[in-house]
Amino acid sequence: MEPHDEPGGSTNNHRDSAEELGSPPFSCEHSGSQQQQEEQQEQESATMRRNDHYLPVPGEEKNLDVDFVNAKARGNESIPMKNLYADDGSPLYHPLGPYFSDGRRRVDYVLAYQIQKPSSIRRRSSRFGDANFIRRLRRSLSMRSSRAPLQPKEDPEIAAQEQRADYHEDDKRFRREEFEENLLETGLELEKDEGAKIPGIGFLKIHAPWNVLCREAEFMKLKMPTKKVYEVKQGSNLVEKIRLFIHKVTAPLHPKVDANRPQSVKSLSHAFSREKQHLFDLSDRDKFFDSKTRSSIVYEVLKRTRCTRAKYSMGITSLLANGVYTSAYPLHDGDIEGVNAESNDRKLLYEEWASYSVFYKYQPIGLIRKYFGEKVGLYFAWLGVYTQMLIPAAIIGVIVFLYGCVTVDDNIPSMEICDPRNNITMCPLCDRACSYWKLVTACGTARASHLFDNPATVFFSIFMALWAVLFMEHWKRRQMRLNYVWDLTGFGEEEEDHNRAEYEFRVMQKTMKQEHSTLKDEKVKLTCTDRLPAYLTTVVMMCFMITVTFAIVFGVILYRISIKAALHMSNYPVARSNIRATVKTTGAIINLIVIIILDEIYAAIARWLTALEVPKTDKSFEERLIFKTFILKFVNAFTPIVYLAFFRGRLVGRPGNYLYVVGSYRMEECAHAGCLMELCIQLCITMLGKQLIQNNLFEIGIPKLKKLLRRRKSELDSKQEEELNQTLHRHEKDHILGPFVGLSPEYMEMIIQFGMVTLFVASFPLAPLFALLNNIIEIRLDAKKFVMELRRPIAAKAKDIGIWYNLLRGLSKVAVIVNAFVISFTSDFIPRLVYQYTYSPDGSMHGFINHTLSYFNVSDFQPGTAPLQPLHLGYSVDMCRYKDYREPPGSGTPYELSKEFWAILAARLAFVIVFQNVVMLMSDFVDWLIPDIPKDISLQIHKEKILMVELFMKEEQGKRLAARDGCPAPPSAHQSPPRPRSRQQRNEQTQQSVKM
Repeated sequence: MEPHDEPGGSTNNHRDSAEELGSPPFSCEHSGSQQQQEEQQEQESATMRRNDHYLPVPGEEKNLDVDFVNAKARGNESIPMKNLYADDGSPLYHPLGPYFSDGRRRVDYVLAYQIQKPSSIRRRSSRFGDANFIRRLRRSLSMRSSRAPLQPKEDPEIAAQEQRADYHEDDKRFRREEFEENLLETGLELEKDEGAKIPGIGFLKIHAPWNVLCREAEFMKLKMPTKKVYEVKQGSNLVEKIRLFIHKVTAPLHPKVDANRPQSVKSLSHAFSREKQHLFDLSDRDKFFDSKTRSSIVYEVLKRTRCTRAKYSMGITSLLANGVYTSAYPLHDGDIEGVNAESNDRKLLYEEWASYSVFYKYQPIGLIRKYFGEKVGLYFAWLGVYTQMLIPAAIIGVIVFLYGCVTVDDNIPSMEICDPRNNITMCPLCDRACSYWKLVTACGTARASHLFDNPATVFFSIFMALWAVLFMEHWKRRQMRLNYVWDLTGFGEEEEDHNRAEYEFRVMQKTMKQEHSTLKDEKVKLTCTDRLPAYLTTVVMMCFMITVTFAIVFGVILYRISIKAALHMSNYPVARSNIRATVKTTGAIINLIVIIILDEIYAAIARWLTALEVPKTDKSFEERLIFKTFILKFVNAFTPIVYLAFFRGRLVGRPGNYLYVVGSYRMEECAHAGCLMELCIQLCITMLGKQLIQNNLFEIGIPKLKKLLRRRKSELDSKQEEELNQTLHRHEKDHILGPFVGLSPEYMEMIIQFGMVTLFVASFPLAPLFALLNNIIEIRLDAKKFVMELRRPIAAKAKDIGIWYNLLRGLSKVAVIVNAFVISFTSDFIPRLVYQYTYSPDGSMHGFINHTLSYFNVSDFQPGTAPLQPLHLGYSVDMCRYKDYREPPGSGTPYELSKEFWAILAARLAFVIVFQNVVMLMSDFVDWLIPDIPKDISLQIHKEKILMVELFMKEEQGKRLAARDGCPAPPSAHQSPPRPRSRQQRNEQTQQSVKM
């Protein structure tokens, strides 16, 4: 007999009374009134049932009732303990490992709950634990007050508060008792641990025996590997040789785990069936269902089990939301560090994945999926593909940047700006405080702009548009390959999605309000009318948040305008030496700080707004949350960048007729070399700041700060904390870890980075390089967080990355249009082309700077706007220059837009249309050229179907031959035992036998 088939006498006693799945759940309510004597008998029988079902932890009895201790002793006597020690005397199982107190049955899931502090009132009230929930709840206060009268010196108000607290604690305990009874009815085995070293916390450990695992695996249609294996060929012989050669060359980059070794054979998988257990390799039942699968099976049972009352039912999500249970989680496999750390998947993940020393290696995606599930595995697989694809993009970006560095001395426009012989006098940059200035002083800015604004930038923009398409196609093929390897090809997402706790709670409230007006057969649910206030709140708050973002960006604009005027008026030469660089850098840093702060605020507001809408399912909640968070964070991150790229310098006016905002603030104008340099500075500071501060520093610093505060609160030094940690059980250690909050923050972080890399890459070719360096660190940071700092998440199945793929495709399409406008309107690429092929006398760029400057007569300044120091340059200025295409003052239409302006505008719009359509056409061609499913994978999937048909045909043929010979086919050695019958069916059969 396998260990799971004989867990203990108490469980075997219960198993005879287990009902079939789908039978009506145990109810909390009994109809009719009963006598006091009958009520006491029910209480005693319920207490005896609990003693039979719950397997308490021995030796943890200090803070428990006398009755419960005696029951514990009786329960322990009924457990037939197995041999827990090897021949040499060493324990077979670690005493602090993830097992029941017998050291055999593995803990598949843990529910934690609050324990009341010991008091005479609570001890007496805890004895009433039978199923008559409603009647005891109504009488609890009167019974408690009659048994525990107030002392003369006791404050009546304090006593009333304690009674109300006890009332609610009793309510929670009664719900727990009913829920646990229902769990026992499903066949799960439970063990309580209320003497844990974590004060005030009790633990309910859950184990799924073999028959429950088989039953639920069949209901969930889990694909399990069969005994049948077949050879896997990845393409033709030439392709196979190339693949093996590449794998041999990159062998040092592969992690040392079995899951990542090349496999030439694969097990044929089939949905588990108890009638076809002979198809599966059940030689080791303990390892057939791994810990990830066992916990997911128990979680499905928990979600399906209900705690029923008169008007509403509560599942595990509602019980968690109402504080009946404080947390629910599966256990990690074991410890990572220490002398007692045994070899397990968690330790292997830490050594080969979550360590910074293996940053250059591939990720063990197979082991990640085995331990955390398909959904987490797909995220890290996508992150790995994205990081790999950034390598060629980063190389090309560095080449483009180096090309700008090499050709900066040959750039004629920047040479003309830096030539002091031109003696070009420019108009003031601000009113009154600013004076005339020489164009040669902008030499450094012009040379720096050429590093990012050169002909190679256009090529790089086209390359990045095609790169985004190649990345999406590569990921689709990689995703399809993972679906085949992970046996997800036939997986559908049509399984039942259970209601969220908040939805059930709101339905409960609505049910209680409509208790008398609603028909009994009418199902209560939340309608659009119920959610209308939440929808209106969401629309108003979203618009308000976007308006706040615009207002803050406008405030930074006013800061730059005012600080520039203040620096011009300063008497310090250092402050006046490099005003433009100071204003640009400080403005970008302020924008970064605002973005980081608003990101945290917007994330909390988006979650609050989504919770107000009370979505019915987790999937609906996640999609709505992603939509709101993406809009708010996208607007927050890209509003300053969009302003610099497309609006700054467009709404300025001209000398003598400038545009003013908020009174006397004159709108900003771009430097002579254009706004591309300022856009580059903003992108660089925002990207580096978000990655270093928001992503990495927060993920490293905040957990360490929480750990330090927790250590100070417990008043333990590191050595004492380590000693205490060595004495904790596995479920206690995992309870201290942080809860898993989902993958949405991780995806959102990468989606915003993807936007930074693709949307404005024409202005910042080094963006892929910075993203690559960040992601190399990010992968190990996330790995360490998942392995060491978070509780183990529920293994969730998924075929793809969901809505995030649609967001990536949308960003890649928008990136083509944005880069076309950046090249056309933000850079000087189009004006240079128009001048060279239309206005240049010799077809060169000589004279381009003079062509872009218009003339202004200083006598046309508006009153009060002329410089206070007109002789700042040492001579009187009659004419100054400014960057624009306008008629000179002596023409018939002075200061009007010239024909060159309209010619360049037409060329810019034509370039946008041509660039967009050509790149989109090339992208669609690449998309059509590359198949979504690799050819070898489609062949293997077809081969699997043929092998599965052959397997079942052989089985049917064997059955027919056995029937023809007159000998029934012998049952398989691994045939499952007959399914247990419900108590009602056994009673009916007994009555029929009596009648006969």
